[in-house]
Amino acid sequence: MVRRKVRQRAAGLMAASCAAALALTLGIAGPAAASPDGVGPVFVDGQAQIVPEFANSSGWIRQQLWVETEFDSDGDGRLDRMHVDVTRPGQTAQGLKVPVVYETSPYYAGTASSQAQYFWNVRHELGEQPPARVSPPLIAHQPGRTSVSTSEVSTWVPRGFAVVHSDSPGTGLSQGCPTVGGSNESLAPKAVVDWLNGRAKGYTSVNGDQEVSATSWATGKVGMTGTSYNGTLPLAAATTGVDGLEAIIPIAPNTSYYHYYRSNGLVRNPGGWVGEDIDYLFDYINSGYPDRRSYCIETIRVGEMNRYQDRANGDYNDFWAGRDYLHSVGNVKAATLMAHAFNDWNVVPEHSVRILEALKAQGTPVQAYYHQGGHGGAPPLDLRNRWFTRYLYGVQNGVENDARAWVVRNEIGGSQLTPYADYPNPAASPVTMVLKPGGDTTGELTSLARPGKGVESLVDAGNTACNAGTLATSVSEHRLLYVTPELTAPVHISGTAEVTLRMSASKPAANLSVALVRLPWTGGSGCESSTRGTTTSIITRGWADPQNRHSLTRSEPLVPGEFVDVTVPLQPDDQVIPAGYRIGLMVFSTDHEFTLHPAPGTVLNVDLAAAALRLPVVGGPLAMPICATTDSRATVVVGGVDSGVANRPLAGNCTINDHILDGERWSNHGEFVTHVNEVVDQLVAAGVIPSDQRGSIVSAAARSRVGK
Repeated sequence: MVRRKVRQRAAGLMAASCAAALALTLGIAGPAAASPDGVGPVFVDGQAQIVPEFANSSGWIRQQLWVETEFDSDGDGRLDRMHVDVTRPGQTAQGLKVPVVYETSPYYAGTASSQAQYFWNVRHELGEQPPARVSPPLIAHQPGRTSVSTSEVSTWVPRGFAVVHSDSPGTGLSQGCPTVGGSNESLAPKAVVDWLNGRAKGYTSVNGDQEVSATSWATGKVGMTGTSYNGTLPLAAATTGVDGLEAIIPIAPNTSYYHYYRSNGLVRNPGGWVGEDIDYLFDYINSGYPDRRSYCIETIRVGEMNRYQDRANGDYNDFWAGRDYLHSVGNVKAATLMAHAFNDWNVVPEHSVRILEALKAQGTPVQAYYHQGGHGGAPPLDLRNRWFTRYLYGVQNGVENDARAWVVRNEIGGSQLTPYADYPNPAASPVTMVLKPGGDTTGELTSLARPGKGVESLVDAGNTACNAGTLATSVSEHRLLYVTPELTAPVHISGTAEVTLRMSASKPAANLSVALVRLPWTGGSGCESSTRGTTTSIITRGWADPQNRHSLTRSEPLVPGEFVDVTVPLQPDDQVIPAGYRIGLMVFSTDHEFTLHPAPGTVLNVDLAAAALRLPVVGGPLAMPICATTDSRATVVVGGVDSGVANRPLAGNCTINDHILDGERWSNHGEFVTHVNEVVDQLVAAGVIPSDQRGSIVSAAARSRVGK
């Protein structure tokens, strides 16, 4: 997006006639009725501007009320009501109608203790039921609260929006039970949107019958936003398909509680919170009315969560499926501006990517903002403003024609917001990297060789494990490490990497952890958790339970010593690794920061011949600059046969000859010729050689004796 300087408003824009002219010029859907003094919203360069009269907080109207929902989640025989507050410009009492920016949360009324003693004990064998967890002291109820929150108010009310907040079910002064992803968390904000459109009832008290309406001041168009749990709930509301919810800006949203607390069948902690699980999160937010808490605890936490969350196996089941928004994303109509960080190890980035892919596939208007920080991080205000201005006020600012993705790039020191045609970068394609012997110290990781041979082993450090930094910076029996040569040019990774391992274990169950690292290591390397911040040395990482190699819903115990194939998807990423660094693939078992901590000693074996990393690289295989030396012969020579085609430079020190791999051991001649065909196709597609030279290289390969 080209940044445009915001023009100064002329004083006359505040007059009703000029405001109407501006609305006509920009093609906006203005307010249903202007206030008597002619004050209305102002838009410049497609963004809502601060209007002095709206910015005067002394004139703001503040209300609190309770909106009736369509569910009774606390079992008292009455429909639950949600506690809501409203802040809106004073002009809305004079006929002005405005759209709404809405944020809902379970956190507004306070949270429970987050001391580790209230988490699950992770020091036990895999597959065992852990000892019972102790709940933290109950959250003190606050019956005297007169508002819900003030977040977003100073940003949007001065720009001509109303701001609405609500407590989630079973928190604060909202009735019901907390369900942590249950259906009432989707239906509660739906009810508030319905109230703003006159389809649900609002009341001046939690149990009273005096109604309050929003239709005199609300246009009915609503945008939702928030971060983390507060960013999850806009998506939850959108999955109901409620009319009037026109746009959402979820920031670091948790889109599946299974993906938050499990990974590919493995019991996994959100980064920085070792031992947290969904039942603890229930305790953490259970701040609602004291007379219904016992019912909620017995029905939801004990009756559902403790019964079905399954910390022994980590399999995907109906309980987790009911808390996975991907299953209902087909109902989403709201234009979605998704925001996430690639170094978010709390709500890992797969949460947003999986939803973005589904929304794109079904044609929902969507845009992505990604950055290199940790948990949280809203898009710049101008992006959010353009989004809400377009979809809540109807200003035809062309935001739907902007770049589909924005990525903050910082490989050259500063942070630069970079437009992409899409995420992942459409120019990225997989590069297959193979492992060569020596992983007990440092084996080679390369795309310019045939797979290595032999079996290499590691010993699980178990409950003595330190974090990934310790393993990456010292020789250890507790990991296998495979590293590229020093990069002779930058490598741009964009997308989801995947590691395939043929492995065996000495026990029926084992943790499997994989990390892609940047070396030399520049992050922390001690045993303590570093996942609440960012690190420049972890590129991406992933975890899996080898017992779930065939199915997420069914564990198959390993036969000790028997090899199985396991694929581990790593977390999505987009970053440029500068020249001078090396990329390392590290395989280990217990991850001190994320997995359960069994007793040490489990042996994992990896068959190098069937191990591979598929790395999404912008430019594909030809863009990997990992040639320590250069084959600088003038022409492309294949197994001693000169093709006559000029040998051209590729990424870094590499040339075409370096990619032919005619010096490697091939199983047969046909396999080698197939490889050369693939390389030549890549060269033609990249414009490195013209298509009429393709046959010369393939012919040279066919005439060679490589593989015979």
